[in-house]
Amino acid sequence: HLFGAAKAGHTGALDPLATGMLPICFGEATKFSQFLLNADKHYQTTAKLGIKTASGDAEGDVLERRDIEGVSAAKVEALLKEHFSGEIIQTPSMFSALKHQGQPLYKLARKGIKVEVKKRKVSIHHIELLDIRDDELDLDIHCSKGTYVRSIVEDLGELLGCGAHVSVLRRLDSGPYKEAMMRTPEQIAEVAETAALGTDPESEKQIAYDALDELLLPAWTAVEHLPVIQLDEPQVALIKNGRKLILANALADESPLLVRIIAEADGFFLGLGEVSNDGVLTPRRLMKTQ
Repeated sequence: HLFGAAKAGHTGALDPLATGMLPICFGEATKFSQFLLNADKHYQTTAKLGIKTASGDAEGDVLERRDIEGVSAAKVEALLKEHFSGEIIQTPSMFSALKHQGQPLYKLARKGIKVEVKKRKVSIHHIELLDIRDDELDLDIHCSKGTYVRSIVEDLGELLGCGAHVSVLRRLDSGPYKEAMMRTPEQIAEVAETAALGTDPESEKQIAYDALDELLLPAWTAVEHLPVIQLDEPQVALIKNGRKLILANALADESPLLVRIIAEADGFFLGLGEVSNDGVLTPRRLMKTQ
């Protein structure tokens, strides 16, 4: 609403109790949101020890209370290193947004319906114990897509013998977007209000939009990890019309290879293409350029 966007979409829901980063794509940028869904994430979480809940977090009913005697930083760190580093197998929570026959699991769980949830392989790039105090511990987790922090906390609680659930969860990074780049809805609204303050009522909306545009990042930032192919003007004209191109110098990499297509003349981001083994560039997802 603040941006006056005709189309917008988020890039991966947060749990109800979670805070932190949620990249929003506007307009043509929605074409590249899938790459943020598939991106690595960075979380910080607080685990409440000694209490197991139905949902694995503080939102769920308490199922069990256990003694936390014997839990130490050394024991937690040893378990993190042994069981939660590198590639691991985890079972997502029934209260996740995964779907079963078209229905999100959390909706089924809230109705008391249980289904078999398939285990999945995820990657934990980094996990660290930040602090431990009484019945709480704080973890820093950098992980691949599809990783469920509540599953890590629940599994860790079982290994410690006391049970645990997530009481605080904050997403700091999502793919290329880092914590320092975040803005709250209130901060965004303040930018618009401050810019329009004291201006002509007829032009205040446009002035607010211009100020908000300064907060926007280019659509290509969602795919900045992909290699770049630059095209000259005749090639750009062909690609815009959905034509395939035979490249004189194919990228020396594994194929087919997804690439960012850039106009050589002005650096304009045209969209994404795929380079085949024989050096043919096929347009896959293009920006509207008119």
